Amino acid sequence: MSAARADLPLSYRCIAWILRPLLMRITKRDWRGMEHLPSEGGFVVSPNHISYVDPIVFAHFMYDAGRPTYFLGKDSLFRVPVVGWALHKAGQIPVYRNSLKAAHAYRAAVEAVREGKAVGIFPEGTITRDPDLWPMRGKTGAARVALETRCPLIPVAQWGAQEILSPYGHRPRLFPRRTMSMAVGPAVDLSDLYDRPIDTGTLRIATDRLMDRITELLEQVRGEQANHERFDPRKHGVPEIGDPLNHSDIGRPEPEPKPMGRRTGGGRR
Repeated sequence: MSAARADLPLSYRCIAWILRPLLMRITKRDWRGMEHLPSEGGFVVSPNHISYVDPIVFAHFMYDAGRPTYFLGKDSLFRVPVVGWALHKAGQIPVYRNSLKAAHAYRAAVEAVREGKAVGIFPEGTITRDPDLWPMRGKTGAARVALETRCPLIPVAQWGAQEILSPYGHRPRLFPRRTMSMAVGPAVDLSDLYDRPIDTGTLRIATDRLMDRITELLEQVRGEQANHERFDPRKHGVPEIGDPLNHSDIGRPEPEPKPMGRRTGGGRR
């Protein structure tokens, strides 16, 4: 057992004890780039967001990689009976959107990184609204924590969770077993930004770098190119939260049908 696992709160270990065997049975795994995860010290790890199942399958990946992750999650989850109690006891961090408490999550994330923990932040802040499920414009929270602490900012692309539960879906499809793909890249280089004020411009540069790296990794996982400008809900006058839009909603042509083929590459199964 890694030192990071040994130091986990009892509630975290109990959740892992329940969920990990289940995930091993109902999913296949294609995990790549685990060598890019720091073996010690605090860092921010940032995956794209495509399904409500993301935090569970991503937590499984990080747990098995030996760096269990403490996530920033929307506060509504923490109000669910039993679930909220377990999340609090497991050391997860609630995010109070659009409220005076919003800064609490940032301070807690910075403190967790300085304590040597892996902190998971979905940079999009919610499930992508891009019709093709490519990463959309990122929020600046992950970059802000990384710049404040000067810790590694690790990009991750994930794909497959949307086959278990579609974006904003409510009926999971557990069988046949789906492959959960994870691809980790080297830390995003922000060293040239360390001596700049952590202002809107600096945060946007850092966040765009992060989203670029995630998109590049996802292109490798999916075996196709993201040929469109990164989707920005504000440019299209739509809320950030909601089902991914139709192609016609944003004037994007429908993708051509993909030929059926065998998945190539891969890591663990």
